[in-house]
Amino acid sequence: MNPDFVNTGEHQRLPPRERILAVARDLFYRRGIRAVGVEAIAEAAGTNKMTLYRHFPSKDELVAECLRQFAAKADALWDRIEAAHPGDAPAQLGAWVAAMGEHLANADERGCAMCNAAVELPDRTHPARRVIEAFKTAQRDRLARLCGAAGAPQAELLADELFLLLEGARVSVQSVGPEGPGARFMRMAEATIADHTRATA
Repeated sequence: MNPDFVNTGEHQRLPPRERILAVARDLFYRRGIRAVGVEAIAEAAGTNKMTLYRHFPSKDELVAECLRQFAAKADALWDRIEAAHPGDAPAQLGAWVAAMGEHLANADERGCAMCNAAVELPDRTHPARRVIEAFKTAQRDRLARLCGAAGAPQAELLADELFLLLEGARVSVQSVGPEGPGARFMRMAEATIADHTRATA
């Protein structure tokens, strides 16, 4: 990856804070949080450490803000799914499975940014840990509500099964590649949903 990629095109026109965030999100995701220092982020963003620390009091806070942006992106996907299938919970659930399947099949992806960060940041007092835990809890709860609306009599159990299936698929794709067990996520998720909703069909 070219560390100067943000100095061209649309990133060049971003204000310093947003430019720093855009660079940090990509570098943290592609290279890992601990492997990337603030000096490298500042250089890639075309600024300096003084400017970076003016906007973010510490690297820890920068990491937390990057994860908040990843969370916002995930929330936007849910909103698009709801808008595409208004009032149709089964279709929304199917669209979510399809979207996750596409994500897993994307060779440019490096898994879940939240999971990656959780592995790198075992200290539960780190500000990013609160972001990760709140995000994962909210995602699982939102999935449970959707499963219930889609007619699953054991919505909480179905949500947990789908949630864990996705988490496992993400790890599998990173460890053995997209052609491994993760490639069958959609088929397994659809079968799991069918098993849970068959009685109400």
